[in-house]
Amino acid sequence: MTENESTAEEAAPALEIDADEHDRTLYRILSSAVVPRPIAWVSTRSEAGVDNLAPYSFFTVASVEPPVLLFAPVDGADGLKDTPRNARDTGEFVVNLVTEELAAAMNDTSATLAAGDSEFDHAGIERADSSAVEPPRVADAKVAFECTLHDLVDVGGSTLVLGEVRRVHLAESVTTDGKIDVDEIDAVGRLAGSRYARTADRFSLERPP
Repeated sequence: MTENESTAEEAAPALEIDADEHDRTLYRILSSAVVPRPIAWVSTRSEAGVDNLAPYSFFTVASVEPPVLLFAPVDGADGLKDTPRNARDTGEFVVNLVTEELAAAMNDTSATLAAGDSEFDHAGIERADSSAVEPPRVADAKVAFECTLHDLVDVGGSTLVLGEVRRVHLAESVTTDGKIDVDEIDAVGRLAGSRYARTADRFSLERPP
């Protein structure tokens, strides 16, 4: 055995999983390995006028031009959960950024409530009026994106919700010289289970030409 062969053998993965033969979903593996994930704290308003607020950590930017955000709720036992259903029915929602001081309140809004109850009221979260859409913003959110529905896409047991950004709200505390400053945003990232991560430890790498 050569030195290169020995090194390759030592570096070989200890576990290989065939997704087709795995006896359960890959949720735990995916949510543990794809980390940290930003959290979309999404506020919607039902057609009956009930304000809903729920966190989703399968969340990212889908497009810059046009500006489109994407979050992907796992469907409930009876189909769409409140947030994607409200987004479908009204065509509007707000994505609020979760920073460290809002983490506990965000977690409170993940509780299962009776139909017709508002997570804003359950968690004691102050509303702020939006400018371009009907659903309220989280008043204490340092960044919020008002969105209109771009598309809903069924993907297996989840629904991708894509929203085109119509208004952006930035607290002065996260801006420098009128521009958003990533060093001032203490965003919270989701890990697995009940674990979260802070973004206080940052470093820079220059992109090569």
